[in-house]
Amino acid sequence: MRLAFLTALIPVEKPDTGFEIANAAILSALRAAGHEVTAFGFLRPGETPADPARSVVIDHVAIENAEVGKRRKLQWLAKALLAGLPVACAKLRLAGEGRLVDAVRAQGPFDALILNSVMLPGAFPELLELGPCVLVEHNIEFVSASQSAAHAANPIVAWLYAREARLLETIERRLWEKTRFVWTLAEEDKAALGPAYEPKAAVLPLVSGEAPPLSGPQPELLHDIGLIGTWSWAPNFIGLDWFLREVCPLLPADVTVAVAGRLPPGLEAPSPHVTLLGRVPDADDFLRSCRIVALSSRAGTGVQLKTVQAMQLGLPAVSTALSCRGFTEIPDNFTLADTPQAFAEGLVRRLAEIRAGDPQRRDGAAFLARQQAALAAGLARGLAAAAV
Repeated sequence: MRLAFLTALIPVEKPDTGFEIANAAILSALRAAGHEVTAFGFLRPGETPADPARSVVIDHVAIENAEVGKRRKLQWLAKALLAGLPVACAKLRLAGEGRLVDAVRAQGPFDALILNSVMLPGAFPELLELGPCVLVEHNIEFVSASQSAAHAANPIVAWLYAREARLLETIERRLWEKTRFVWTLAEEDKAALGPAYEPKAAVLPLVSGEAPPLSGPQPELLHDIGLIGTWSWAPNFIGLDWFLREVCPLLPADVTVAVAGRLPPGLEAPSPHVTLLGRVPDADDFLRSCRIVALSSRAGTGVQLKTVQAMQLGLPAVSTALSCRGFTEIPDNFTLADTPQAFAEGLVRRLAEIRAGDPQRRDGAAFLARQQAALAAGLARGLAAAAV
């Protein structure tokens, strides 16, 4: 099939956020299945697409809150209020107004349009008129926005998130109805669509790169506990904040913690044994340099790419139940814990075993193979529906 892949951020050579890793995985699987796919969307300033020949870059523009100043945020808010849009959609409307839809139309016609998250079709509902559409629900966005509203300490921020939730729910439910098929990234999100959408929905299990062989060279262990994520995204930050405030004080003073990924401005390490690294050159290399991975999600929907990475790399982890949503088989080197005390105890216990000589690393090849096969099957179901 000839497909248009419409996404806020076009995949780059080394994706470093869960959204980008998911985009790259889906795009790669579509092309591996023999489809001709052109990606349309935006890039951050200074970035280049991983596949320039099959990408249409509408603009190089910052579209993430952590990367812009107050003036730009106020422009987004003004556009959102005037247009009756969620801020998440208004920023994309500003970035691509008068260009995005025209670019897709100029490259068409397409057998199907893959709407990679609700944000672009929320900003440009006219996309649904350009051909059969399939939606990728990375998260149930209105649920994530509602959770962020509930956790916001500032009443103005809470109101803004509540507004996002209300508007996003209207957009999402309309898209579930109008698109030919809906892909979710977790079984829980598929169930959240409701029984009416069971015939036109499937789960896409994700992958992240390759599973390194256990027999190969192993990286130097630099940190006891590692966390990685896009912490500037509110649902992710809720989990990091919980870990830093409630779990870290329960850890022994000789345990080191490293936090990698995009950080919100002004975040400070709570103690000398916590290091805030920010973005790292290679997420897999960072995770493999940690004795154990902490998966601390406390909010959000969809699937946690950091959990996929840990399982694929065969790394030991302590995880909240929410971090493992979407997985029916939990590896034997994972400990599930949902209270600060249990989480800290799980980390200390596994670290003691690792320091005593049991690295607790597993071969992730079988997990990777299962994910790839299920991903291909889910994609095939959705595209068959679009072709009808």
